[in-house]
Amino acid sequence: MRRLLVLVLSALMVSAGTAAASEQVVGGERASIEANPWAVFLTDDRGAQFCGGTIVAPTKVLTAAHCAVGRSPAELRVVAGREDKLDRATGVSVVPADIWIHRQYIAADEGEDVAVLRLKKALPYTPLPIAELSDRVLYQPGTQLRALGWGRTSENGKTSRYLMQATVPVLPDAFCAETYPQFVKTDMFCAGYQDGKIDTCQGDSGGPIVAEGKLVGVTSWGEGCARKDKPGVYVRLSRYAKDLHPIVDAAPDLITSAR
Repeated sequence: MRRLLVLVLSALMVSAGTAAASEQVVGGERASIEANPWAVFLTDDRGAQFCGGTIVAPTKVLTAAHCAVGRSPAELRVVAGREDKLDRATGVSVVPADIWIHRQYIAADEGEDVAVLRLKKALPYTPLPIAELSDRVLYQPGTQLRALGWGRTSENGKTSRYLMQATVPVLPDAFCAETYPQFVKTDMFCAGYQDGKIDTCQGDSGGPIVAEGKLVGVTSWGEGCARKDKPGVYVRLSRYAKDLHPIVDAAPDLITSAR
């Protein structure tokens, strides 16, 4: 039975079999937080990790809209600088001041799956630049991307204690559209291997997809994890650069007026 996994609400919806955008890296390897200081994970107010994110400005964290929709800032925690989720002696855990969600967002597989969390204080970690419209070459089929996250290491398996990464190539839009009829090539891209085995998974939603020192994508949705002919689908971030810059570049106290 085919079942859509929208990567972050999976922790909340797993009993219904619908994983909402929360992918983790399947078939990957451990990654260093020192080499990827902009990688963060999100938890609920009880400390349960359910999504990822990326520091894109000292007080701004970019994640997937489906990771933030329906939640108040008080229900979220941004954990930065922590490679091992259980090592509470490292990094910081911060409650967002407020949340911006793209005004056209409805569902992850319909596009606009982007959100920005504004923090009250700057994080002491280096931000990652967002891909621009001019970065078309980074989305060409065959381009090697790095996906990072703390999500599940196998479909329906356990989430990772440590930050993981995997290399996945961009796949042709025609293949993605044939695989997923709802695929919107202007807003999304897919990456992975036609024979599966390496992929993001539940819990990775909202996390970074990186190439050449830029944030090119956000883990968004897919069907299962690492299945044959079912690659992960990611936000084509360059498409939203124009929408995001006024939010990301704004003074810390101005994000609410842009929502």
